[in-house]
Order: sequence, then structure tokens, then C-alpha cells
Amino acid sequence: MTPLVYLAAALAEIAGCFSFWAWWRLDRSVLWLVPGMLSLAAFAWLLSLVDADYAGRAYAAYGGVYIATSLLWLWVVEQRAPDRWDLIGAAVCLAGAGIILLGPRSA
Repeated sequence: MTPLVYLAAALAEIAGCFSFWAWWRLDRSVLWLVPGMLSLAAFAWLLSLVDADYAGRAYAAYGGVYIATSLLWLWVVEQRAPDRWDLIGAAVCLAGAGIILLGPRSA
């Protein structure tokens, strides 16, 4: 369940941040900020659903998923294909996220 929550949180965060980008950098209507703020609130709620002992660990592991999802956004929404360095970097980040989230912990 955690990977799906992370994916949903990443999409919500990226969509929320993109609404600000669109308003500020692409000269879209200020009304773009309303769904953006709702999306960012959904992001915070979704991230709180992650089953982790500590918030900081959940957030750290989320970072790798966010990076990979951002590259998916780049490809699908902005229609710019990630290059090999983007993909290598995302793979490294996802590996790090897995280590952080799933690594054995001493009692």
C-alpha cells in the first residue's frame, strides 16, 4: 500500500506545485492556485497515511518516489522525454528510498 500512497502523494504535490508554476511562469489565471492549494493539502494528508515509525523516515523515503514521478510528469504532461541521466538518477534515488524505508532496524 505504501508505494501507491507515495505515488498518489507525489502526483498531488507535483500537480499543486505545477499550478503555481503555471500561474507564475506560464501566465495562467490566478484561479490555477485554488486547485493547486487543494492538491498540496491532499499531498500532506496522503503522506501522513504512510506506515512508518517516524515522519522523517517516511518523508526521506518519499523523496525518491517524488523524483521518479517528477520525471514521469516531465514526460507525460510537459511532453519532454527524460534523458538517460534523468533515468539513472531516478533509479539511484528509488534504490535509496527502498533502503531507507525497508532496511532492517535494530530494536
